[in-house]
Amino acid sequence: MSLRFDYSNSFLQDHEIQYMKPTLGKAHNMIHDGTGFGSEYTGWLDWTEKYDRVEYEKLKRVAAEIRDNAQVLLVIGIGGSYLGARAVIDALSSSFYNSLADVKRKTPQIIFVGNNLSTKYYNDVLGLIKDKEVYINVISKSGTTTESAVAFRIFREYLELNYGKEEAKKRIVATTDKAKGALRELAEKEGYESFIIPDEIGGRYSVLTAVGLLPIAVAGI
Repeated sequence: MSLRFDYSNSFLQDHEIQYMKPTLGKAHNMIHDGTGFGSEYTGWLDWTEKYDRVEYEKLKRVAAEIRDNAQVLLVIGIGGSYLGARAVIDALSSSFYNSLADVKRKTPQIIFVGNNLSTKYYNDVLGLIKDKEVYINVISKSGTTTESAVAFRIFREYLELNYGKEEAKKRIVATTDKAKGALRELAEKEGYESFIIPDEIGGRYSVLTAVGLLPIAVAGI
């Protein structure tokens, strides 16, 4: 005996769907024609077809370097800057990914910070990463988002105290605007490895850009 639950038509009747079809069709065409409000942020529609393959190869190289040298990757970001990667890692890895023994997980722990201002949380993270090999991926288009900026200052200082400023620079990867913003300026000044957040893709749709793909690749997915 088996039971099948299908909720696909629980909230709309057929006549309601038929009534909305013309409006839905118009909305669909506006999105794909780029004529609707906010169309300048719909680059995600065909992103997989036009993604820069050179950057993609660079991303795979950097992810491999982090996997080979780090025990922990701190992903600093808020909202869409981290939620996509976290969702994929949670869905496709063990529910207890970070708790697995290193020999079983075989990839670095992925710890998400910069999405709150809890001093207790930051103190707990500092205790967790003590005596471990650490890399940072800081993700922010502007570099001035309060939560992420505070977290980056805390953990960049941690790297500098433990590795020295020059080695710390090699352990920081910035994902940010291609040409402007505080984080782009800092990345250029300090020589951080960096990746681009496309102008035409908003944070919540950025999981298939370097925003999401780098942490996902480090997790071995």
